Order: sequence, then structure tokens, then C-alpha cells
Amino acid sequence: MATLQVELVAVERKIWSGEATTVIARTTEGELGILAGHAPVLAQLADGGVVTIRTTEGEDLVVAAHGGFLSITGEGVSILAETAEISSEIDVERAREALRRAEGEKDDPDAQAAVRRAQSRLRAVGETV
Repeated sequence: MATLQVELVAVERKIWSGEATTVIARTTEGELGILAGHAPVLAQLADGGVVTIRTTEGEDLVVAAHGGFLSITGEGVSILAETAEISSEIDVERAREALRRAEGEKDDPDAQAAVRRAQSRLRAVGETV
């Protein structure tokens, strides 16, 4: 199977770089599946989204990605997130508690952003939200 060069970077750090067979990302236009040879695209990542990278070893790297952009070129895929957390680094109980707190403040735009971040973290670890 053909591969893609993938770079996943957040503002604070480089998350992952390497060869992958597939990338799935949630954008503001919907979920996008990317294979080698995909047409060039520039898309905005959806707030509270999840990015899944299937490595050439067949493992899925699942990341909670908050804001940013996805760029597909002939050279590969670049994911530039405002913040991103690998699912194995997410504290599930802390994410659930953050969701409970934020849902109590429906009129606060910052709380609504916190809801989307917490939901993204929970989706990344396989929780139903």
C-alpha cells in the first residue's frame, strides 16, 4: 500500500512525524479520509475534533486536536493544531470532570470551548460523548 509523509504539530510541540497509510481528520466541512495520491486540500480542523493516523506498522495514533489546519500536498500531510493530545496521554477522569464543569455554564463562550475540548479528549480515548 502507498504511504504518506505525515507531520502533526501543535503550537507547544511536535506530536508525531512519519510514514502513514491513512489519515482521518474532522474538519469544519466534515470528516476527511486521506490516502496517498489525495488531491491537494487546505482545510480548517473542527474544534473538538479527533485526528487518526494509521501508521505503516498498522497502529492507529489517535489525537484530540483543537483548532488549526490540515494541509495536503504532493509531499504529504501537515496537521497544524492549536493544541493536541495523544489519546494515551489523556486523563479520562480529568476530561470527564472538565466536561461536567463546563456544561454547567451554557452562556459562557469560554465554557463552550472547554466543552468541545473535553468532548474531543473523551472521543480520542474511545468514550461516547
